[in-house]
Amino acid sequence: MENKVILHPGSVALAGWRRVYFDAGISLDPDCRSAIEAGAKTIEAIVAKGEPVYGINTGFGKLASVRIGASDLATLQRNIVLSHAAGVGEPLPASVVRLVMALKLASLAQGASGVRWSTIEHLTACLAAGLIPIIPGQGSVGASGDLAPLAHMAAALMGVGEFLVDGMRMPAEAALAQAGLAPLSLGPKEGLALLNGTQVSTALALAGLFEAERVFRAALVTGALATDAAKGSDGPFDERIQKLRRHKGQIEVAASLRALMQGSAIRASHLTNDDRVQDPYCLRCQPQVMGAVLDLLRQAAETLGTEANGVSDNPLVFSDTGEVISGGNFHAEPVAFAADMIAMALCEIGSLAERRIAMLVDPTLSGLPAFLTPKPGLNSGFMIPQVTAAALVSENKQRAYPASVDSIPTSANQEDHVSMATHGARRLLPMAANAANVIGIELLAAGQGCDFHAPMRSSDRLERARALLRTKVSRLDDDRHMAPDMEQATALVVSGALASAVGDDVLPLVAPEVMQ
Repeated sequence: MENKVILHPGSVALAGWRRVYFDAGISLDPDCRSAIEAGAKTIEAIVAKGEPVYGINTGFGKLASVRIGASDLATLQRNIVLSHAAGVGEPLPASVVRLVMALKLASLAQGASGVRWSTIEHLTACLAAGLIPIIPGQGSVGASGDLAPLAHMAAALMGVGEFLVDGMRMPAEAALAQAGLAPLSLGPKEGLALLNGTQVSTALALAGLFEAERVFRAALVTGALATDAAKGSDGPFDERIQKLRRHKGQIEVAASLRALMQGSAIRASHLTNDDRVQDPYCLRCQPQVMGAVLDLLRQAAETLGTEANGVSDNPLVFSDTGEVISGGNFHAEPVAFAADMIAMALCEIGSLAERRIAMLVDPTLSGLPAFLTPKPGLNSGFMIPQVTAAALVSENKQRAYPASVDSIPTSANQEDHVSMATHGARRLLPMAANAANVIGIELLAAGQGCDFHAPMRSSDRLERARALLRTKVSRLDDDRHMAPDMEQATALVVSGALASAVGDDVLPLVAPEVMQ
């Protein structure tokens, strides 16, 4: 129970969504039941009246003018799910799909979608049973909701398609039966409510945000360690410099770098009589670049936190007046912009770190042995890991082009402007993985660079980081198979272990821990 997130519809903190993504259990605040049942009763009243209302007794999209008889309303909802389950490509990661389901649950539970309490219970039960719908990753343009991927989710709840159960794919109907659940039968509007909304693009963007946060925090550690490895100055991190610029992120990043380097004997060794006047930008401008990254990620986090707590299907039910109003909350433009910001931030984290790696392997810039090997020539040392970092950074640059500036008409021009939010968000996890690998390489290079300064030590915090690294990867004296070393170092980045080693208290968080 301690690792369970209680979903209070409309007011879940980003920290809660973060915990859901990293596999926390989920329960729904029971106080939302009255709002859900009020919305369902509004739909019942409209059906009883027989007046045409979009999404309840009409066709969809360009076919909205087609009236559907009362005897076909259940078939209408089943048909829209099955016909829209037209995605392609590799399935979304299980952690993202769990987040999709939780976001959809929190949206439906606000009572503005008109679904029945029994439908909420079915979705909750699937989550509790660990049933993860297989959702193809491609097929949404980020408007009219994430129709195709959410239709695959809804179809699985109905017993059509597949679930992932304990890591194994299983036919949906069999998986439901194994969990003691009957396939979901849809009432009026429920199919549309399940497949309309921005939950897939939002979940992907949130996943990218949370992974970017871990990479960002680790990059502060490796940046500080690289500064010591190159015998760089901490003068540019002086608090007075940052306060004159006034950017909050810059001020926080500089404070973090000062805390990380505090007490470093390596730094103390060149406080005086150092012929160098200024360090390269990759060291000196860390507060300015990484501070801007932090500000940008927080702006994206604010947008996604709002989106995660909103209702984005269509039409929407207002039970206080008995109205159902068609609008455009399904248009994911805010998510698209947020995803583009995260992509730019990830690109810059890796770009700055790669420049530090390149500096460390260059003896004319670092003052260290060429390619960080004691025997250059006989050994290549870190020559090719730097090339790998450069390749990953360039790949992220290519992926960082804004997705939100694109649009293409769909549905016979009824849906004539779309956000491409799902495209923009789906690239973030691969970009975060690329950036994490770059930071892993920097961890290895910076740790190796500091080894050459022995017996001088870095700060207590950075020595804890190096000690953690050395439990996984030994110092590189002679060339060896590098890929396993890089894999181990990157695992320390993505797991959060590197940040924990130096002390989470000195590393800024992107997503706030409580609702603002």
